[in-house]
Amino acid sequence: MTDRIDCAVIGAGVVGLAIARELALAGREVLILEAESGIGEHTSSRNSEVIHAGIYYPKGSLKARLCVEGKQLLYAYCAEHGVPHANCGKIIVASRPEESDAVLSYIPTAAAAGVHDLRRLDPAEVRDMEPDVVAVTAVLSPSTGIIDSHALMLAYQGDAENAGAMTVFRSPVLSGEVTADGILLRVGGDEPMEILCNTVVNSAGLFAPAVARSIAGLDPQKLPGQYYAKAHYFTLSGKPPFRRLVYPVGHGSWLGVHVTIDLGGQVRFGPDIEWVDSVDYAFDHSREPLFYEAIRRYYPGLKDGTLQPGYTGIRPKISRKGETPADFRIDGPADHGVPGLVNLYGIESPGLTASMAIARDVAKMLHS
Repeated sequence: MTDRIDCAVIGAGVVGLAIARELALAGREVLILEAESGIGEHTSSRNSEVIHAGIYYPKGSLKARLCVEGKQLLYAYCAEHGVPHANCGKIIVASRPEESDAVLSYIPTAAAAGVHDLRRLDPAEVRDMEPDVVAVTAVLSPSTGIIDSHALMLAYQGDAENAGAMTVFRSPVLSGEVTADGILLRVGGDEPMEILCNTVVNSAGLFAPAVARSIAGLDPQKLPGQYYAKAHYFTLSGKPPFRRLVYPVGHGSWLGVHVTIDLGGQVRFGPDIEWVDSVDYAFDHSREPLFYEAIRRYYPGLKDGTLQPGYTGIRPKISRKGETPADFRIDGPADHGVPGLVNLYGIESPGLTASMAIARDVAKMLHS
């Protein structure tokens, strides 16, 4: 028997839950299909938990616009809904003279994207703010923050379900088909089912390209590749030496091994970047010496033996290693020709920050 529903959102990560919330609050009947046994078990819970300011992304890109819009929406939402967060700020440091121009270039790049609060710091100002950090020059981003990502997802899920949405776990989408009556999804798990949907939003994160490829009727020539960039995080034992986030100069799409702080004050260092062929969260302890070397460029007081293995995460990439980093891709009916279908690809950082803005864009795309 095939059940008919209005809207299926595939994926209960932070972006999928934000979209489900937006659609449910607009009066849509929403079913959230999640392959795992809980919310946010992949990228959404294995990241730096940073509210990004919108510094690094090219003018006119989706990442730039959605990050800046999303940051403002997210701070307001967290304050209104009691989601734990802190507007702690961050400094981006040049630890060597040859990095100074790159650090200072973030100021005009950010301004072009609508972020006008960055300012230059001299070495004395850096020492005043973060006495353990060594820099020849730096930039302060006062609107960067940190957030409890799981609490945010629970808030989104609660809003969605209070508006009538339903979340179904252990329900992987196995395949789909575009029909004259809607989009048919075949769902596996403990209770396999077929559902005919007026609207489908594919927000499956790491697996979004694979889900799209499984839907008969989508032109495979219009689907992106699927690549994985693995990240390791180490934690710091002992008293936290930092009060705000500290980032080195970025390299391409990688922002370097940086300092993040959780809401309890725990210091984490990461991420590194390792291109892998599959989703595997095993921790590679051999990377520890590389972390010590990278961190000591700006935190020379790091003592041997104080780094402890933390966790790993994987970024959903749609561009290969060595290619120009891809922008977010949000493909709607105008892009692929299938009414009622939206596919989200490559929603890596700053996806968490941009989640509410992404949700608004998806809702508008489906309403038009």
